[in-house]
Amino acid sequence: MFCSAAIQKFAVLAAKSHRFHPALETALLNPTKRPRKMSTESSMKEAFADYAEYLNQLNEKRERVVKASRDITINSKKVIFQVHRISKDNKQEVLDKAEKYLAAVTDQYMSRLVKELEGTDFWKLRRAYSPGVQEYIEAATFCKFCETGTLLNLAEINATLLPLSHPPLEPFQINVLDYLLGLADLTGELMRLAIGRISDRELEYAQKICRFVREIYRELTLVCPLMDEIDDMKSKMDTMLQSVVKIENACFSVHVRGSEYVPLLGSSNLSFSLLGANNSDL
Repeated sequence: MFCSAAIQKFAVLAAKSHRFHPALETALLNPTKRPRKMSTESSMKEAFADYAEYLNQLNEKRERVVKASRDITINSKKVIFQVHRISKDNKQEVLDKAEKYLAAVTDQYMSRLVKELEGTDFWKLRRAYSPGVQEYIEAATFCKFCETGTLLNLAEINATLLPLSHPPLEPFQINVLDYLLGLADLTGELMRLAIGRISDRELEYAQKICRFVREIYRELTLVCPLMDEIDDMKSKMDTMLQSVVKIENACFSVHVRGSEYVPLLGSSNLSFSLLGANNSDL
């Protein structure tokens, strides 16, 4: 009797020792049901495919923007060259033609740039379009000064670009930095214009240009230390100072040497001819 009880107890213990964990027992009893594993391989491929598509589109857009900026630069230079043909005899004719050239640059080339950049984060492509925009600002402000003797401000320039945009999209607007960089380039063209006016005996006009350029330089001297891209502006400020000095020296030389000339006895001619002699006698 003792043996039978021991055998039963041993059998019970043996049965308990062979039991599995309930979850493992369930898995063994139902081999088709297995826990799901999350696969990230396909999702990563889709994500990188989207990144590649975005970068390809961005590079293509950058190439189109660079091409538009180059065209704006070339045609804006034509406007500047046209303005430099100005003289006291053909001023209005030259300026009218320059205004037509500038309107063509706005309608044909700036509109293409606006179409590419409107409704996007155009600040990401600023390095691509900035040279063309600066040249456009230089041409527009140059025409404005020769016509009215005043400075074309940033709000007026952006107002001319606003009709080129489509209302549902965010319009492209020129930022303050590009405007100031283009304004710095303007002083170089004004220096060439002043030297030309002095050679054409328009000393008062040259002095007006001198005061205007000096005022721009003084104002930008206050703004320059507060700008983000100080390197670009610093080099242009050095060139601007050279332009101011050249205009001042030219006006000063003509003024001083003009006071040394004396007219002939009985003559009322106060021109810059040497010792009062007529230009035809020289």
